[in-house]
Amino acid sequence: MKSNLLIVDDEPIARQSLSDILKLEGYNVASVPNGQAAVEYVRMHAVDLMVVDLRMPGMDGLEVIQVINQVSPETEVILLTAHGSIETAVQALRLRIHDYLLKPALPPQILASVKKGLARRSARVKVRNEADDLESEATIKEYKFKDGMLVDLSRRLVRQKNREVHLTPAEGRLLRVLLENPGRVYSHRELVLLVQGYDTSQQEAPEVLRPLVSRLRHKLSVFPALMNRISSVRGTGYVYEDEKS
Repeated sequence: MKSNLLIVDDEPIARQSLSDILKLEGYNVASVPNGQAAVEYVRMHAVDLMVVDLRMPGMDGLEVIQVINQVSPETEVILLTAHGSIETAVQALRLRIHDYLLKPALPPQILASVKKGLARRSARVKVRNEADDLESEATIKEYKFKDGMLVDLSRRLVRQKNREVHLTPAEGRLLRVLLENPGRVYSHRELVLLVQGYDTSQQEAPEVLRPLVSRLRHKLSVFPALMNRISSVRGTGYVYEDEKS
């Protein structure tokens, strides 16, 4: 099945040339001249990957990406700009775009980035589907501990006596992975893929994962026996140490 791409650029020549290059590679390509049109298009059509210009009248590229992340989180994004800056690059990375290219980007560079972005999307969707299948088929929905604590994975709930904590979907997935694999050391990159559903570099993965682990540990601080079993392995990732007999 052909991948669906969207080009967002206010310059007609740039928009047309990029569309032609990608169509020659066999992709289904649509193009729009501004950010608002891009948002409207994505609301109505499935888009696997977008190539977005940074500087446009009205909504700029970063604003478009923020909306698309809400409307269509599965869509990968490549940001193109003739005005590169460290600040813009940092903002783009915080939005978890796939790539950040400076104009004029050469066709081989663009094609390689598109191919990699689509591969990343496929891997993310596959992992998420497998995680959903495992969750629906899992025989263990609850973990009961010697001190009376209960972890209900289906409801994303941790309870002990009169204390009760609710977890977000991402926090629940992270706790599930660790609980179901006691003693196994997971790298930051593995956990980002399993929990968030997308691949990252080894350098980026800790920055993505640490805030999530921090939030989970903060919520579990009222259950120190459980929180203390989630251990950081320096320079590698995290491990769940099983309850000692």
